[in-house]
Amino acid sequence: MTVVTVLLALLAALSNASASVLQRRAAVQEPDQGDGAQSAVRRFGHLLRRPSWLTGTGLLALSGVLQAGALATGSLSLVQPLLAAELLFTLAVGSVVFRRRPDTRTWLAFAALAVGLALFLLAAAPSAGRPTARPGAWLLGGCAALGAVVLLAVAARPVRGASRAALLGLASAVTFATTAALLKEAVGRLAHGPAAMFTHWSLYATGAAGLVAFLLLQGALAAGSLTASQPALTLGDALTSVVLGWVLFDETIRLGLHVLPEVIGAALIGAGSIGLAHASSAAGEWDATDPADPAGSAAVPRTPRR
Repeated sequence: MTVVTVLLALLAALSNASASVLQRRAAVQEPDQGDGAQSAVRRFGHLLRRPSWLTGTGLLALSGVLQAGALATGSLSLVQPLLAAELLFTLAVGSVVFRRRPDTRTWLAFAALAVGLALFLLAAAPSAGRPTARPGAWLLGGCAALGAVVLLAVAARPVRGASRAALLGLASAVTFATTAALLKEAVGRLAHGPAAMFTHWSLYATGAAGLVAFLLLQGALAAGSLTASQPALTLGDALTSVVLGWVLFDETIRLGLHVLPEVIGAALIGAGSIGLAHASSAAGEWDATDPADPAGSAAVPRTPRR
């Protein structure tokens, strides 16, 4: 069953990464023309006519189905961190779609982030925990997640560029992690029959939280490069899921001698974040122009190979 869980989670990561890249391309093709509601509605209407945006939306829905299957067979703390593979999938798919190879430093930074997170989680070995949350646990976990999202969204309002993309990406990550926890709560009730799932509030809260996460993701994609939003989105989702798994489903991590590799993993995550911030690919925003536009391609020169 663990093999099935891992396979479904990795396929969900690939689908989600492809969705982010395609929707980022659509966002580049439809630049932001203002902060007003009318401009946002008009821009969204234009996006609905973009095949890349529609394909990305379909892949995002497929990712949700694959994620639900993984959560039905495994724990929240196992499934969500596996989505860290989305980082490398994003680079691979983005390199093809935008026809620009990120430089070596960017690849190494992303690899450090992914390897650090994997090392931390392998050492921590989160336990399976409960299939559904304890009574009253959602009051604590849900309110904390909602408060974090509101604070991040407020902090993102006065800033622009990479900072805004990172903050909105992190807000989206917390919301996606909460959506996954709600989805696990819903599928965990299937053991008592389909009626138990369809009559429980968690299934419908999953849809509402997923919609908020989707809208926050669109804001992050429009605000700046994937190199700013994607690490915050993917790693924030994984780490938030570990916390929610502990708060809601009694999932625990190993301590003692395992703390050393956990600290090394955390250090790799920090080193990868610092390296990414100074990478020339991040500064050049390799996904900032439409590859089908010759003028846009010329405006952002390719990063020379090292």
